[in-house]
Amino acid sequence: MTSSAFLACDIQERVNKLQVWYATMSPQTLPRIDDFYTEQAYFKDPFNEVNERSKIKRIFEHMFETTENPSFIFDDCIISGDQAFLSWRFVFGLRGKQYKVMGASHLRFASDGKVCMHRDYWDPAEELWEKLPILGAFIGWLRKKFVAA
Repeated sequence: MTSSAFLACDIQERVNKLQVWYATMSPQTLPRIDDFYTEQAYFKDPFNEVNERSKIKRIFEHMFETTENPSFIFDDCIISGDQAFLSWRFVFGLRGKQYKVMGASHLRFASDGKVCMHRDYWDPAEELWEKLPILGAFIGWLRKKFVAA
């Protein structure tokens, strides 16, 4: 087995463990973030950009404070070298109504096998704002204005 093949196998194992942690994440399991992210890990999504594991943890604490029964469901995973790209569904409740956000994460792993870069890609207009009353009507109208005829 070559060193690059070994690295891919090692990363696959780490991605599998990370997916299980995300899929079963709760306020009680959140402290395990130390097992998966480097101290100075970079995280970016449409609303947040931070460069420290404790700040990433705070983002997830906020998720549990503001949503009902949030959970991640993973669909696909592509691994190349020290990187992985995962597609996912984030399901949650908000004021009694269920929502689903489709997105993807680009992860880069440090030499210790922990995530050092996590970038989430998802469209807040389509996946969230368009589904909200009042704002959704405006986003729908705006989207129609930019559709090529």
